[in-house]
Amino acid sequence: MDKLIDKLVDTRWFMKIVALILALFLFDSVYDADKELKEINVPGQQDSAVIEDVPVKSYYDTENLVVTGTPETVDLSIEGPKSHLESAKKQQNFEVYVDLTNAEIGSQRVEIKIRDISDKLDVTINPQYADVTVHEKVTQEFKVDAEFNNGLLGEGYTAEAASAEPKTVKITGAKEVIERISFVKATLDVKGPITDTITDEATVRVLDREMNKLDVIVEPRVIRVTVPVKQLSKKVPITIVRNGDPQEGVTINSIKLDINEASITGREDILNETESVRVEVDVSKIEKDTVLTLPVIIPDGISAVDPKTVKVSVDISTEENADKEEEEVTEEPAEETQAQDQEETKTFSNLAISLTGLSEEYEAVLKNPASGRTSITVTGKSSIVQDLKAEDFNLSMSLADLGEGDHEVPINIDGPSGVDIEPAAGKATVTITQKEEA
Repeated sequence: MDKLIDKLVDTRWFMKIVALILALFLFDSVYDADKELKEINVPGQQDSAVIEDVPVKSYYDTENLVVTGTPETVDLSIEGPKSHLESAKKQQNFEVYVDLTNAEIGSQRVEIKIRDISDKLDVTINPQYADVTVHEKVTQEFKVDAEFNNGLLGEGYTAEAASAEPKTVKITGAKEVIERISFVKATLDVKGPITDTITDEATVRVLDREMNKLDVIVEPRVIRVTVPVKQLSKKVPITIVRNGDPQEGVTINSIKLDINEASITGREDILNETESVRVEVDVSKIEKDTVLTLPVIIPDGISAVDPKTVKVSVDISTEENADKEEEEVTEEPAEETQAQDQEETKTFSNLAISLTGLSEEYEAVLKNPASGRTSITVTGKSSIVQDLKAEDFNLSMSLADLGEGDHEVPINIDGPSGVDIEPAAGKATVTITQKEEA
């Protein structure tokens, strides 16, 4: 066997065959057709696209500075291999930014950059630069003015001043912007008509003198606003209107009401025009002393009255027809005297209330009645009451020794003697405030 191998080794063709086989093995172990193809520099398919509204991030000292002028978004024009381009469009895992970490306070132009995008793509940023201003950051506390649209109130309703909770907010922004703040408002956005007190959330708006919105940070941004709503009302005297003539032999001595004043509600213009309501008494049907329950009659435009009814006490005197005829002949002067001695009631409306005794350092405003006027009912003998005029009475309130705030003060009435005077309201509410220094 050894001899056979030695002969083969010595054979020239055998060695050539062995060398060829070894060469093939070596070639197969080193050669990679796919790798060779990969390493060949063959250009891929090119494409282009525009990515719009890409957010811009700013890097700066957010604790002490505020930057304005940086665009919120930019557009990117991209060119390059289609595969890389499609990946960038779908994933958008790149970042567009401005670096202001070393910026100083003031205005400057900075380049808008992009990172974390394939270097095989050519990117154009539009805009490429931004003119920014770096400001000192300031935080201040401001009072919020709460408000709402009074036009949404239902007919016959009024609203008191709106209130905010919380009453103040903290506003952070550039020092120059904070100095421009003129108004901090929270306007309630609701639908009408409004007929009851409302409470709802409202967004705080920060405005300059020209009512332009300012770019600031507000904390809290949303607050609660309350608007107290109530019906418009007014107190007026109830007057007595006699209808018809008394029956023969019946004399009406007096007609009195258990309540002399009523509260009416309605539109403001109608309330201003209305000075009284009335009760109508048909004296032609009364034959004896009686108490009637009658409705309080209101003018057009008044939506409600309280009370709706009152009790009316009618006092009369009667005499026989024969006696009456005799008295007409023989005692006519006595009848005139009796008529003059009958009791009569008369109402004087819209009388002014004067304020006296107030210290010079204060000023006062009547709050209720807001008009500064009221009415009185006068009862007495007909001979006296019939000749009375509004000028015969003086209504006043003494504010001596009163300080700031709301006070309920009695109404003093000076008038002729011999009659009973009853005011529509025994007291009035007055608001006293300190005078502003000139």
